[in-house]
Amino acid sequence: MMIKGDPHYQIDNLDKSILMALMDNARAPYAELAKRFAVSPGTIHVRVEKMKQAGIIQGTRVQVSSKKLGYDVCCFIGIILKSARDYPAALAKLEQLEEVVEAYYTTGQYNIFIKVMTHSIDELQQVLVHRLQTIDEIQSTETLISLQQPIDRDVAP
Repeated sequence: MMIKGDPHYQIDNLDKSILMALMDNARAPYAELAKRFAVSPGTIHVRVEKMKQAGIIQGTRVQVSSKKLGYDVCCFIGIILKSARDYPAALAKLEQLEEVVEAYYTTGQYNIFIKVMTHSIDELQQVLVHRLQTIDEIQSTETLISLQQPIDRDVAP
């Protein structure tokens, strides 16, 4: 049985330190963290579980190198929908495109802003022409190709 945690759980300095350590190495043993922060391994375990239940920690994941997997083109595409009510249908269709790795519902010029990864410019062109621009709910798009990603970090607790 899953116990619902406090959605208003407030983190303290120990929680922040634990989060920073786990963000640096999600596989760090609790015993090692306990020594570092001068508390018991049980305290680390309880704190981590409370932060999981509160939704602060949402799991762990393997981070892969898109470049090492051959994805040489990263771009961002601003999408203007024909109508705001087209958002759910457009999003459902965008979710079907494996090249779309992130999507944001935004204010401003674009209704949706997506991040797309492809192996080449030719592949990007195919995605744009044959898959993205054929989505009926999309009025227009603007594509921005990323030259590099000099900053890549999570938020600090």
